[in-house]
Amino acid sequence: MAKFYKEKDVDTSVLKGKKIAVIGYGSQGHAQAQNLRDSGLDVIVAEVEGSPNWRLAEEHGFDPVSATEATQQADIIQILVPDEVQKFVYHDHIAPHLKSGKALVFSHGFNIHFSQIEPPADVDVYMVAPKGPGHLVRRMYEQGTGVPSLVAIYQDASGNARKLAFAHACGIGAGKAGMLETSFKEETETDLFGEQVILCGGLTSLIKAAFETLVDAGYQPEIAYFECLHEVKLIADLVYEKGITYMRYSISDTAEYGDLTRGPRVVTDETRQELKKILKEIQEGRFAREWILENQAGRPSFKALRAKDAVHPIEKVGKELRDLMPWLKDSK
Repeated sequence: MAKFYKEKDVDTSVLKGKKIAVIGYGSQGHAQAQNLRDSGLDVIVAEVEGSPNWRLAEEHGFDPVSATEATQQADIIQILVPDEVQKFVYHDHIAPHLKSGKALVFSHGFNIHFSQIEPPADVDVYMVAPKGPGHLVRRMYEQGTGVPSLVAIYQDASGNARKLAFAHACGIGAGKAGMLETSFKEETETDLFGEQVILCGGLTSLIKAAFETLVDAGYQPEIAYFECLHEVKLIADLVYEKGITYMRYSISDTAEYGDLTRGPRVVTDETRQELKKILKEIQEGRFAREWILENQAGRPSFKALRAKDAVHPIEKVGKELRDLMPWLKDSK
């Protein structure tokens, strides 16, 4: 089994006296910046002046500045803006002020692995990638625990990059949960693959296909919604908490038998071949190239696909049914 490092394995003092700039105060930015600050580290936040995230940073006690100013002041610059804008923020605001001895930090390897950002050889480049959304990273920290994190070193100019990376991960709370060492290549390719074939792409496509199958067969859309979308959370929570075996223990024997005998008929040999094709597209950079060009063209295909799915019948039925569930509104 891979080794998970804990706080006791790390010299966190290597970050003392260093200023950390968090560029972007969005989902991960707001969580990681606050956690680092509450860990006793010197943190500065960069945002677009006057934006909602700028105001949120102010509400959280930061005095936000521009990305240029933050880079000039900081020893460690962590880029937490969306993948598709990182290249432009880096070239316009960070690169001109990235002096020798500084460190560049990411929470996803896309722009480094696919050469959208090519840092100079005299700076450290490492990754701290918590395995959870920002709100969870913050909440777990406040509860005195943490979210597991991946740690990777791309460039060790100082000879201390690995120490800095693990100390940084401890600063966001990951040392209390566990830190797993990886590479930019492994994190990027597996992250994209997981998103595309199961967590987002595979799951939503299967939900819609199952819904359409029931509705086309004459069943009520509301019943189809409950069976094919609403109850996904019940099963996902069981799997998330204690694994597949525990989920099967918790459901009925009828459901488990259907799982074991019919599931493999859904994920066929043809499906597995398609998974391999998707992985190859990621590994060879074809998906990255497609996404980069899509953004350069103004996202026409992306916008069209998003608009088409937004009016799928499952969305209309779902909105009406969720309005009957006040606990869902309370959880927002």
